[in-house]
Amino acid sequence: MQTAASITMNSRISAPPRARNQAHIRPVTVHAPDCVIYAQGERARSLYQIEYGAVRIYRLLTDGRRQIVAFHLVGETFGFEISETHSFYAEAMVNSGLTSIERPAGGQLNDRLVGVALKAMVRAQEHLLVVGRQSSLEKIAVFLMDLADRQGSTDVIDLPMSRVDIGDYLGLTIETVSRTISKLRDMGILKLHNARSIEILKQERLRLMSN
Repeated sequence: MQTAASITMNSRISAPPRARNQAHIRPVTVHAPDCVIYAQGERARSLYQIEYGAVRIYRLLTDGRRQIVAFHLVGETFGFEISETHSFYAEAMVNSGLTSIERPAGGQLNDRLVGVALKAMVRAQEHLLVVGRQSSLEKIAVFLMDLADRQGSTDVIDLPMSRVDIGDYLGLTIETVSRTISKLRDMGILKLHNARSIEILKQERLRLMSN
């Protein structure tokens, strides 16, 4: 005959994997548009994964201008730092849900996070190459193709960022961004559904422009 204590113990042992795993599900924190997730100079305690929404990473320059260095989309992880403090601001662009991962003691990352960190580093290097290009058409083409690839190589791109954000990311004025996108539309390469949705009609031509 089993005692109540033994029944409780056996119940814990025989709990199905799904029930055991639910204890490790991290809560999703919701951030409204333009909400600061962390600020430059704050202690870096966590990494963040985007469950829905999008996040911009930027730094304020001494003259007050803003330089965006990265956009992060659904499924991506951000917040990697070499030091103990954040070097940039992270801010939600649209309503965004994040799960947090506590930074490992000593800064040691598991294999998955090492891969994610390396991918983020490569993307940062590619961003420097894009900003260095002289043609606004090339910059916008690279930017749109990158978004399409990250959203699953779809023809219809969701733009969680504004034209001002795109300019601050590519080193262009908002007027140049708008004019360049309109030029690509007039060339029959893009179709503008609205300010936050663009369809690529001639993907191969746009990809050639981005190379």
